[in-house]
Amino acid sequence: MAELGKHCFMLAKRNRLKNKKDLENVFKKGENFKEDFLILKVVPNSLNLIRFGFIVSPKISKKATLRNKIKRRLSQLIGLKLEKLKKGIDAIFIALPGIEKKDFWEIEETIEKIFDKAKIFKPKTKNEKPKTHT
Repeated sequence: MAELGKHCFMLAKRNRLKNKKDLENVFKKGENFKEDFLILKVVPNSLNLIRFGFIVSPKISKKATLRNKIKRRLSQLIGLKLEKLKKGIDAIFIALPGIEKKDFWEIEETIEKIFDKAKIFKPKTKNEKPKTHT
């Protein structure tokens, strides 16, 4: 099996929103972006970091194991895209019913669309090639 690196599987602690005050700030002041089965709430922060929180309600599944799997998937996908994102943002992903039926690639595609809507991708450089799935 190929070595994917440390940061593929988990979002670094410094890139996670854990503080209740920070989460409440994003909820109160955040701008909403919706795409299919995800809502993204975004608010600027004064740090040179981008931080994420994830909310998966029991409406999606009563099983905590499934809710945690969805959070891990979201976290992994964000971790893979972190280098392409602008700094100085706090964001919360809210999962909606339907996400539990989606595969990894469908979730990734939806995250790409929602990041485009929110305009939090860094501007592309001239040498950067468009991403293609094989």
